[in-house]
Amino acid sequence: MRIQLQLPDTFSFQTDIPVRITDINYGNHLGNDAILSMMHEARVQFLQNLGYTELEMEGAGLIMSDTAIIYKGEGFYGDILTVKVTAVDLTKYGFDLMYLFINQHGKEIAHAKTGMLCFNYATRKLMALPEKAAEKLKNGRENS
Repeated sequence: MRIQLQLPDTFSFQTDIPVRITDINYGNHLGNDAILSMMHEARVQFLQNLGYTELEMEGAGLIMSDTAIIYKGEGFYGDILTVKVTAVDLTKYGFDLMYLFINQHGKEIAHAKTGMLCFNYATRKLMALPEKAAEKLKNGRENS
Protein backbone atom coordinates (compact mmCIF):
# COMPACT_ATOMS: atom_id res chain seq x y z
CA MET A 1 0.00 0.00 0.00
CA ARG A 2 1.32 3.43 -0.93
CA ILE A 3 1.74 6.29 1.56
CA GLN A 4 -1.12 8.76 1.49
CA LEU A 5 -1.25 12.26 2.96
CA GLN A 6 -4.36 14.36 3.41
CA LEU A 7 -3.25 17.94 2.80
CA PRO A 8 -5.22 20.70 4.52
CA ASP A 9 -7.29 23.15 2.47
CA THR A 10 -5.25 26.13 3.66
CA PHE A 11 -1.66 26.77 4.66
CA SER A 12 -0.50 29.46 7.09
CA PHE A 13 2.94 30.12 5.56
CA GLN A 14 4.72 29.96 2.24
CA THR A 15 8.20 30.63 0.93
CA ASP A 16 9.96 30.36 -2.42
CA ILE A 17 13.00 28.10 -2.73
CA PRO A 18 15.02 27.90 -5.96
CA VAL A 19 16.19 24.54 -7.28
CA ARG A 20 20.00 24.67 -7.27
CA ILE A 21 22.30 22.66 -9.51
CA THR A 22 23.35 20.65 -6.43
CA ASP A 23 19.68 19.62 -6.01
CA ILE A 24 19.72 17.78 -9.35
CA ASN A 25 20.44 14.03 -9.46
CA TYR A 26 21.59 11.63 -12.20
CA GLY A 27 18.05 11.62 -13.64
CA ASN A 28 18.55 15.33 -14.39
CA HIS A 29 15.73 16.25 -12.03
CA LEU A 30 15.23 17.28 -8.40
CA GLY A 31 16.60 14.59 -6.10
CA ASN A 32 14.64 13.10 -3.21
CA ASP A 33 17.31 14.18 -0.73
CA ALA A 34 16.96 17.77 -1.96
CA ILE A 35 13.22 17.75 -1.20
CA LEU A 36 14.00 16.75 2.40
CA SER A 37 16.55 19.57 2.66
CA MET A 38 14.01 22.04 1.26
CA MET A 39 11.49 20.85 3.84
CA HIS A 40 14.06 21.69 6.52
CA GLU A 41 14.60 25.17 5.07
CA ALA A 42 10.85 25.80 4.84
CA ARG A 43 10.37 24.52 8.43
CA VAL A 44 13.05 26.88 9.77
CA GLN A 45 11.46 29.83 7.94
CA PHE A 46 7.98 28.81 9.17
CA LEU A 47 9.24 28.71 12.77
CA GLN A 48 11.08 32.05 12.36
CA ASN A 49 7.83 33.56 11.13
CA LEU A 50 6.32 32.53 14.49
CA GLY A 51 9.31 33.90 16.42
CA TYR A 52 10.85 30.48 17.10
CA THR A 53 13.80 28.28 16.21
CA GLU A 54 14.08 24.50 16.24
CA LEU A 55 15.95 24.77 19.55
CA GLU A 56 13.76 27.40 21.24
CA MET A 57 9.99 27.30 21.16
CA GLU A 58 8.70 28.66 24.49
CA GLY A 59 11.32 26.59 26.34
CA ALA A 60 11.02 23.48 24.18
CA GLY A 61 13.30 22.25 21.43
CA LEU A 62 12.03 20.27 18.47
CA ILE A 63 13.05 16.87 17.18
CA MET A 64 11.68 15.17 14.06
CA SER A 65 9.97 11.85 14.73
CA ASP A 66 9.03 10.90 11.17
CA THR A 67 8.72 12.18 7.64
CA ALA A 68 6.82 11.26 4.50
CA ILE A 69 7.22 12.57 0.96
CA ILE A 70 4.93 11.85 -1.97
CA TYR A 71 6.36 12.88 -5.32
CA LYS A 72 3.85 14.39 -7.72
CA GLY A 73 6.07 15.75 -10.50
CA GLU A 74 9.61 16.53 -11.52
CA GLY A 75 11.54 19.61 -10.50
CA PHE A 76 14.36 20.98 -12.63
CA TYR A 77 17.35 23.27 -12.29
CA GLY A 78 16.19 26.88 -12.30
CA ASP A 79 12.67 26.13 -11.05
CA ILE A 80 11.40 28.31 -8.22
CA LEU A 81 9.39 26.13 -5.87
CA THR A 82 6.73 27.65 -3.65
CA VAL A 83 6.64 25.63 -0.45
CA LYS A 84 3.48 26.01 1.62
CA VAL A 85 3.62 24.94 5.28
CA THR A 86 1.11 24.60 8.10
CA ALA A 87 0.86 22.85 11.47
CA VAL A 88 -1.83 20.20 12.00
CA ASP A 89 -2.73 17.46 14.48
CA LEU A 90 -1.39 19.14 17.61
CA THR A 91 -0.97 16.68 20.49
CA LYS A 92 0.32 16.80 24.05
CA TYR A 93 3.91 16.34 22.85
CA GLY A 94 4.04 17.78 19.34
CA PHE A 95 2.45 18.35 15.97
CA ASP A 96 2.72 17.55 12.29
CA LEU A 97 3.86 19.98 9.63
CA MET A 98 2.34 19.57 6.19
CA TYR A 99 4.12 20.80 3.07
CA LEU A 100 2.95 21.43 -0.49
CA PHE A 101 5.58 22.03 -3.20
CA ILE A 102 4.43 23.82 -6.37
CA ASN A 103 6.63 25.03 -9.24
CA GLN A 104 6.41 28.42 -10.92
CA HIS A 105 3.97 27.00 -13.49
CA GLY A 106 1.50 25.84 -10.80
CA LYS A 107 2.42 22.15 -11.12
CA GLU A 108 2.51 20.15 -7.89
CA ILE A 109 5.95 18.69 -7.26
CA ALA A 110 5.50 17.05 -3.85
CA HIS A 111 3.28 16.62 -0.79
CA ALA A 112 5.10 16.02 2.48
CA LYS A 113 4.78 15.78 6.25
CA THR A 114 7.12 15.89 9.22
CA GLY A 115 6.15 14.75 12.69
CA MET A 116 7.69 17.14 15.22
CA LEU A 117 8.04 16.40 18.94
CA CYS A 118 8.95 18.78 21.75
CA PHE A 119 12.28 17.76 23.20
CA ASN A 120 14.43 18.92 26.08
CA TYR A 121 17.97 18.69 24.75
CA ALA A 122 19.48 19.08 28.26
CA THR A 123 17.65 16.05 29.71
CA ARG A 124 17.32 14.21 26.34
CA LYS A 125 13.62 13.62 27.00
CA LEU A 126 10.31 14.48 25.42
CA MET A 127 8.37 17.36 26.91
CA ALA A 128 4.87 18.77 26.55
CA LEU A 129 4.06 21.20 23.75
CA PRO A 130 3.99 24.64 25.43
CA GLU A 131 0.50 26.17 25.42
CA LYS A 132 1.62 29.51 23.94
CA ALA A 133 3.44 27.70 21.12
CA ALA A 134 0.35 25.59 20.44
CA GLU A 135 -1.74 28.76 20.08
CA LYS A 136 0.74 30.30 17.64
CA LEU A 137 0.90 27.08 15.63
CA LYS A 138 -2.91 26.93 15.44
CA ASN A 139 -3.17 30.55 14.35
CA GLY A 140 -0.15 30.37 12.06
CA ARG A 141 1.30 33.68 13.13
CA GLU A 142 3.49 35.24 15.82
CA ASN A 143 1.01 37.72 17.32
CA SER A 144 -1.55 35.33 18.73
